[in-house]
Amino acid sequence: MPRIVQRTEQALERYLPAADIEPATLHEAMRYATLGGGKRLRALLCHAAGELVDADTATLDGAGSAIEMIHAYSLVHDDLPAMDNDLLRRGLPTVHVRYGEAMAVLVGDGLQAQAFAVIGELPATATQKVALLKELASASSSQGMVGGQAIDLASVGEVLAREQLEQMHRLKTGALLRASIFMGAHAGPSPMSTELHAALDQYQRAVGLAFQVVDDILDVTTDAATLGKTPGKDAQDNKPTYVSLLGLDASRALAEELGERARVALLPLGERAAHLLGLADTVVHRIR
Repeated sequence: MPRIVQRTEQALERYLPAADIEPATLHEAMRYATLGGGKRLRALLCHAAGELVDADTATLDGAGSAIEMIHAYSLVHDDLPAMDNDLLRRGLPTVHVRYGEAMAVLVGDGLQAQAFAVIGELPATATQKVALLKELASASSSQGMVGGQAIDLASVGEVLAREQLEQMHRLKTGALLRASIFMGAHAGPSPMSTELHAALDQYQRAVGLAFQVVDDILDVTTDAATLGKTPGKDAQDNKPTYVSLLGLDASRALAEELGERARVALLPLGERAAHLLGLADTVVHRIR
């Protein structure tokens, strides 16, 4: 879906403060952290789910941009020396390396606030905006992404059971992927049907977990040039991963199994879900 990626880049350009608006360095760093890179998977999921409910494209552009801002903020903070202490992101110096630690903290804070401001500006009804805000806030909260990061930090050097590892990643990575899908579905003119909600819920569970399993695989099988960040960091930092728990071959098999679960979840939706199906395949087959 290159067209949606291009639309997302253009929307982010519009929604982010210009680099010449004071405080100029902060706005320049916010744009550095967000623009010109990344797969835009979250925005793609938002648009693909929105297709199922005939959502307004401009609303999906804004919702997808908000999700991408939250994702970018999470990466900026995740890369900080107090957390993962990473030097590369998308093949470039991380924000704290380029602009300093204090500015990186402010960049994350600014992106988080800007994401919610974007939702407030959308050409949508009050009911739609409330639903979108609730999804985004829940996914970003201590019971979502931030909670997953806290568990991740507390788990360094620990041996987690598979259920514990899965719960951590359902929060840290899966919560925002889930929000991407349900925000797209909430952008439609009518409330979601029970059947659609059930299908999307099963789909997001499979795709969210598959994304993290594949991420763990790539961390040990891919070089920095391809990965865009420092490989082998999880093992170096003694963090629990699917590869350390299950082994490489079993992790690959699990990713394929999760991809099949995603495909089965979409069967009731028929051809309308073709883009969601394609995104599930993209997530799983990053391992090849």
